[in-house]
Amino acid sequence: GVLDPVQGRPVIDGIAGARSDLAIAPSVDIANGAPTGADATDRIVMTYVSGTVTAPHVFFTESTDRGATWSAPRTIETAGDRGIYTAPSISPNGTDVYVVYNAFTTPFRDNTSDPRSLVGVVLHADSSTAPSAPTGAFSELHSSPAGDPRASSANALTDEFIGDYVYATATRTYGAAVWNDTRNGADCPASDAYRAALQSGTAATAPAPEQDCPATFGNSDIFGGSFTDPTP
Repeated sequence: GVLDPVQGRPVIDGIAGARSDLAIAPSVDIANGAPTGADATDRIVMTYVSGTVTAPHVFFTESTDRGATWSAPRTIETAGDRGIYTAPSISPNGTDVYVVYNAFTTPFRDNTSDPRSLVGVVLHADSSTAPSAPTGAFSELHSSPAGDPRASSANALTDEFIGDYVYATATRTYGAAVWNDTRNGADCPASDAYRAALQSGTAATAPAPEQDCPATFGNSDIFGGSFTDPTP
C-alpha cells in the first residue's frame, strides 16, 4: 500500500482510505480430519495479499509436508479485484478449499471525491487427498454487491475503516465465510472534505455526523454466507 500521512498506516483504495497494514499477514488452515482425525490429509493452505498498489493480488500457496516446503504462490483473485484482506479454509478431509477476500474494484484514488468500490468474494477449488497433487483452479462462488468504503469511518472520522474481519471455515459438504461490506452505507461529502483537508495539511473542523452526514454514513457491516460444495 501507500503510506497515509494522517493515520501513519498503508492504504490501498486511496488517500484517507482503509488501513491495509495486515493485508500481507498470512491466514492458514489445515485438513486435520476433525473431529476424529481419521481422514486427515494434513494439507496446509495459506492466503495473503501482496503486490503493488495498482495490483495488490490475493495469493494462494500450500504445503503437504507439515510446512517444510510450500508451493509457488499463485494469484487467485477475480480479474480487476484489488485485494485487501483474505482467509482460506480447507475441508477436514482435504477435498475442498474455500477462500474469502475483500477487494476494491476501483483504482487508487488520489482524492476523496470520486466514488470507490468494495466487494466481498468467495472462491472454491477442488483439492486432492494425494500429497503429490496440487489444489485445482479456483472458481467464484459469490461476489457481493459493491459498496463505497468512504461510507465507513474510523472513530476519529479522519479516514475509512475496514477491519480485518475476513474469515472462512469448511466442512465436508459446504464452506462458510464472512467479509466487510459497505453496501448499506452512504458517502458523506462533509466527511470527504474533512479528510481531504487533513491530507493537504489544512486546518479543518470535523463534521458532526448526525447533523452533517446521511443517516447511514458509517454503516459498515459484516456480511456472511454458506456455500454448498459445488463438486460433491
